[in-house]
Amino acid sequence: MTQKRPAAAVAPITPELLLRKATLARTSVSRAKYAQRGLSYAAPLDHTTRVLLLRQLYLSHMEGRRFADALAIAEQMLGTTVMPDVARQDAARASLGLGDRDAAIEHLRIASRVSPPARRAFHLWTLGTVLYLEGRYPDACGALSRAARWGTTDKPLYLAGLGLARLAAGEDVPELAELRERLSDAPCGQGYGQFVLGELCFALEDYAGAARYLRAFVKRVTSGRVALQVSLSGEILRAKRLIRRASAKVR
Repeated sequence: MTQKRPAAAVAPITPELLLRKATLARTSVSRAKYAQRGLSYAAPLDHTTRVLLLRQLYLSHMEGRRFADALAIAEQMLGTTVMPDVARQDAARASLGLGDRDAAIEHLRIASRVSPPARRAFHLWTLGTVLYLEGRYPDACGALSRAARWGTTDKPLYLAGLGLARLAAGEDVPELAELRERLSDAPCGQGYGQFVLGELCFALEDYAGAARYLRAFVKRVTSGRVALQVSLSGEILRAKRLIRRASAKVR
């Protein structure tokens, strides 16, 4: 006589499980669905789980380019005491999507003040890059120099960004080639570092190198998550302009 196997236990649906599903979701629609289910859970949510679910909902709005909705969610996150610097960073990115540069800069300034020391350099660097892209070079120099002071493994990236900001501000920066070499040898020379390396190469009149790095940056970013593309839209546009200029120089 064949014995029946006991039925496999079904894991209970909890906010934590829904958070995990939202985090692993492949589409913004699925991400939002699981996050909303978690947020509507009957039992009271602990503050950290609630904020993490809100952040998944925020990401789904960013991926859908619904920047006003994303900002509203970030503002809900700001109403808690959980990860206030991350909430400020998220609010800044949504504000950039809405074209409100001044609000984004203010959120980033606050993020750098309220963040734990381990994340302060990142917030200062983000602030510096936004100011740089806005053409506010002296302000960018101030933020990036502070990022470099707080930085550790990513310091070559921060110093390279500072060098570019100083150059744009009209200063003489004789160490540009050294900054490029240090960044190209560092792990942070990948990803966003390719954008900075492209700018350094362009400034050093290495137009073939500039086009190579900038094309790699654009390909990497535009083939990744939509939220990342949205966050780096300013860099993508600048990279494409520099690619065109660099390509014209090497013909």
